[in-house]
Amino acid sequence: MQPHNFWQEFHPPGSFPGEGPFADFFPASLGDGRQLRLPIRALADGRHGLASLIINQAGFVVQDALAAALAEKLKHLNADVIIGLPTLGLTLAAAVSRALGHSRYVPLGTSRKFWYVDDLSVSLTSITTPDQVKRLYVDPRMLPLIEGKRVVLIDDVVSSGSSMRAGLELLTACGVEPVALGVAMAQSMRWRDHLTLAGRDWSNAVLSVFQTPRLVRGDHGGWLLEG
Repeated sequence: MQPHNFWQEFHPPGSFPGEGPFADFFPASLGDGRQLRLPIRALADGRHGLASLIINQAGFVVQDALAAALAEKLKHLNADVIIGLPTLGLTLAAAVSRALGHSRYVPLGTSRKFWYVDDLSVSLTSITTPDQVKRLYVDPRMLPLIEGKRVVLIDDVVSSGSSMRAGLELLTACGVEPVALGVAMAQSMRWRDHLTLAGRDWSNAVLSVFQTPRLVRGDHGGWLLEG
């Protein structure tokens, strides 16, 4: 499969076996059984790998379906506003907001505008850019939209948990506590150990469209489910 063809379409339930071994892709299954082929990325140790989702490279049919599925999981919470984490979480957050019937959403950012304030920022790293330490900001002009409101914090993927934790730290600095955390994909389970903040375990607040496991190379080169 050519790299640019990933994330463009869904396949009927049962199109691909889910137990492995896998060659170059992992078939993630949505709640209705449809499967999405995700490329497998080798981790730095060369032995382990993860299924990858880059949502702003996905076909619109895939983006829309993932947003609709996440909105369905969130709608009972009656959120007032969706907050999106940069960069890839902004694509999903905007689409989920539309699916919920909202007229707008609040994007967080990593580019400091001159009217931003340092007190409303935190450091940010992610698994896809491990060597880059950025700062995560909220536009002070957006505070009236989130203060005292029922908010949901959204990213495309939760993997190490570092990006989601930074978002929680920033919202805490704003005096805002989300009612849930939403993602399209929960990547392995490592993130659960990094989402305890101010005495609260936020891992139980994460709602995802689907989950993917960590993978390990088999003796003959294919990828197997770890554990």
